[in-house]
Amino acid sequence: MKINLNDFPNLKNKLSEDEHDLDDTRFFCVVDENYEDIDDEEVDVFDPNDYNYLVYITERVSNILGKEGLQKLIETIQKQDFIENFLASEEDLYGIKSNLSDEEIALKITQLIDNLIGEMS
Repeated sequence: MKINLNDFPNLKNKLSEDEHDLDDTRFFCVVDENYEDIDDEEVDVFDPNDYNYLVYITERVSNILGKEGLQKLIETIQKQDFIENFLASEEDLYGIKSNLSDEEIALKITQLIDNLIGEMS
């Protein structure tokens, strides 16, 4: 989803000058629909019935937040009303169930990241 980085001032302040033209939420968090792959023989940690989206926090954001910040992000995301089900399988990979679209979720999580960076500063 296209964004104006000026709407996320805390995040923008943590980026290098050459990253100030980033204009999409996918540079910060990737939200993809979770679906059952019938050709995959592995057992999926995120059952599509329980978690209809997979969220990956990018390395760029992980580096900004650090381990402690990522843990706070997990705690913050878990408390959100737009999420029915949540599972953090790794510090930067989550399964969520929500009625929102992938773009709406990405925007909300990017805003949570911006807010958290502000609190940590």
